[in-house]
Amino acid sequence: MSDKAESGEGQDSFLTVLVAAGINLAIAVAKLVAGLLSGSSAMLSEAAHSAADTVTEVLLLIAVRRGQHPADRLHPFGYGKAGFFWALMAAGATLVIGAGFSITHGVQTIWHGEELGDLVVSYIVLAVSFVLEGISFVRALYQVRGAAKRWSVSPQRYVAHTSDTAVKAVVFEDSAALVGIVVAALGLLGFQLTGSPLWDGVASVVIGLLLLGVALHLIRANASLLIGQAAPPGLQREIRKELVSQPEVSDVVELLTMMIGPNEILVAAKIDFVDECTGDRLEQAADQIERRLVERFPEITHVFLDPTPGHAARRGPGDRAGENGTAGGPDDPLGQDAPPGDPLGTDPASPASS
Repeated sequence: MSDKAESGEGQDSFLTVLVAAGINLAIAVAKLVAGLLSGSSAMLSEAAHSAADTVTEVLLLIAVRRGQHPADRLHPFGYGKAGFFWALMAAGATLVIGAGFSITHGVQTIWHGEELGDLVVSYIVLAVSFVLEGISFVRALYQVRGAAKRWSVSPQRYVAHTSDTAVKAVVFEDSAALVGIVVAALGLLGFQLTGSPLWDGVASVVIGLLLLGVALHLIRANASLLIGQAAPPGLQREIRKELVSQPEVSDVVELLTMMIGPNEILVAAKIDFVDECTGDRLEQAADQIERRLVERFPEITHVFLDPTPGHAARRGPGDRAGENGTAGGPDDPLGQDAPPGDPLGTDPASPASS
C-alpha cells in the first residue's frame, strides 16, 4: 500500500475514534450526574458504559498512532500489530470497567433494592446521549461504507472481517451504546409503571451483558490478529487466481498470507514457474507479479515469491484431485469458493467469521 493511501486511511480512523472519544467523555459526565441525582442503577451503569468507551477510545487512538510508525531494523514489517495490541487492551477495558461494574451494580440493586429520585434529568440525558452516540455511529458508518465500496462488499461483511480494529471497535461500541440507552430508558420506565426497582436493576445487568458480549468478541478478534491471522479466504482465492493468471506461472504450490497491521497484508507464495522462465526472465517475472498484486490489492504491503518445482510428479495419481487450487483439494487452503465479487468472503470456521 502506498504511504499516501495508508496515511489517508489512518487519518480517517483517527478522526473517527477522536469524535467517538470526545462524545463519550461528555456523555459519561452527564450520565454520572444524572445517575447520582436519581439514584438509578441503570443510569450509573450507562455512566460506566460511556466511561469504559472513553477509556477504550483513548487506547484506540494510541493504537492508530502506534500502528502508523514506519518500519525500522528492529521491526522490519512495521508496527501494524501494535494497533492490534492496544485494541486488545481497549477491549479488556470495556470488559472490566463497563461490563464488570454494570453487572455487579445491577445484581446489588436486584438483591437489595434502591431508592430512586426524580427521573426527568435522567430521561433528558438519555435522549441527548442517544443523539450524540448516533452522530458518532454515523461518522463510523460513513468510513465503513467508503471502505466497503472499495472492496465491493457489504458494510456488514467489511466490519465483520476488517483488520482496521479501531473502526471495528467504534462501530461495535457505538451500536452497544445506542442499545444500552434504550435498555436504560426501559428500566426507568418499568420502575415508574410498577414502583419496583427490580426493572432498573435488570436493565443494569442487561447493559453489562451487552458490554460483555462486545468485549469478548473484540478480544477474540484482536487476539487472532496478534497471533498471525491469515487474510480472509475470499481474498486468498483472488490472490491465487491473480498469480496463476500470469503467463510465467505454471502453478501455485503454496500460498501463505498474514495480516500484519490495519489494512496491511503480507503474501508469501511458492511458485512453480514455467520451465522456460529462468535467469533474468525469472527475476523480471517475479518483479512484475509483485507489482500486479500490489496494484490490484493495495492492502498488500509485502510480497515474497519462492520459485519451487511443481510437486505433481511427487504425488500419486489419486492425490491430484486438488491440483491447480480447486476447491476442497489439498492445494486449496480456502476450503470453499467465495461468492462472486466478495473478496472478503470467509470460511464459517475461520476465527475472523465470529
